[in-house]
Amino acid sequence: MENSEAIALTAALLTAAGDLTKRINDGVVARGFEARPAYGFAFARLAPHGATATDLAAHLGVTKQAASQLVDELVRKGYAERRPHPGDARARLVVLTESGWACTRAAEEAALEAVQPWVELLGESEVRVLCDRLRRIAPYGPLRPTW
Repeated sequence: MENSEAIALTAALLTAAGDLTKRINDGVVARGFEARPAYGFAFARLAPHGATATDLAAHLGVTKQAASQLVDELVRKGYAERRPHPGDARARLVVLTESGWACTRAAEEAALEAVQPWVELLGESEVRVLCDRLRRIAPYGPLRPTW
C-alpha cells in the first residue's frame, strides 16, 4: 500500500465514522431524546451493568473531572443515576435509567437506518463482509470518540 492509499483509507474510515455518529445522533434526537454524541459513547460503557466515573473516564479517554461532568449531565437529564457501588463503599456506580435504556434502543434503531444506504449501495452480503473485516482489524477496545 502506498502513502496516498493509506491516507485515502484513513480519510474514508474517519469520514464514515463521523457520518455514522451524526446520523445516529440525529436519529436519536428525531425520536424525541435530547442527546449529543458523547451520550452514546458513555452509554456504551454504562450498559449493561454500570460503571464508575473513573471507569467512564478511561473508556472515553478523558479526565475523571470531564467524565464526572458528563455523568452530572446524564443524571440531570434523567438518563442515568448514581447508586452505591456493590464492591467499593467509596465509589458510586452510574447506571442507565429506563429513559437511558429507551435512548439506547432509539440509537439502535437509528444505527439500522444509518447503515441502510450502505446496504442499498453495496448489498447486504458485502456490508456483512465489511463488518467482519472491520471487527478483525479492531476486535475490541473502548468505543470512544476521537476528541
